[in-house]
Amino acid sequence: MIKVLFVCLGNICRSPLAEAVFNHKIKLLGLKEKFMSDSCGTSDYHIGELPDERTLVCARRHEIQIHHRARQLNRVDIREFDYLIAMDFSNKKNIQNLMNCFNMEHNQIFLMRKFQPNPDHIEVPDPYYGGDDGFENVYHILDNSVDHFLEHLKVEHNIYV
Repeated sequence: MIKVLFVCLGNICRSPLAEAVFNHKIKLLGLKEKFMSDSCGTSDYHIGELPDERTLVCARRHEIQIHHRARQLNRVDIREFDYLIAMDFSNKKNIQNLMNCFNMEHNQIFLMRKFQPNPDHIEVPDPYYGGDDGFENVYHILDNSVDHFLEHLKVEHNIYV
C-alpha cells in the first residue's frame, strides 16, 4: 500500500481538503486498496479540531467528504509515509527541520503543485485569512494538482486503471 501524507500549517484548511480530494479520486478510480492517505500540520495550533468551517462548506459543495481532526506532524509520519506532500515552501522546510532534529531522511518530499504542469505559482495559498473565494480557489488548485499527482503515482508504481 502506498502511503501519502498531505501537510500544511494548521491542518484545518489545505491539507485536510487535499486528503479528501485524493481519497475521493482514488475511490472513483477503484484504487482505494492501493493507497492510504492522511493529513497533518507542522504546527500545534489546532490539534484535535475539525477542519475550518469554510473548508467543510467548500468540500460539501463539490460532494467531497472530509472526516478528519487536526493533528501535528511527527517522526512516525516521516518513517511511515512514502510521500510527504507540503502545501508550501514554509511547511516543506518545517518537515525538513523536523527530520534534521531526529536525524532522519526521506526522499519523497514534494510541494503539492510540483506535479501540475506549468502552475502559475508553485505554492498552494493559505486561504485562512481570506474569504470563501480563497477556499474555492484552493479547491480548484488541489483538484488539478491531485489529478497530476495520481498520474505520477500510477506511472511510478505501474498502476493501471
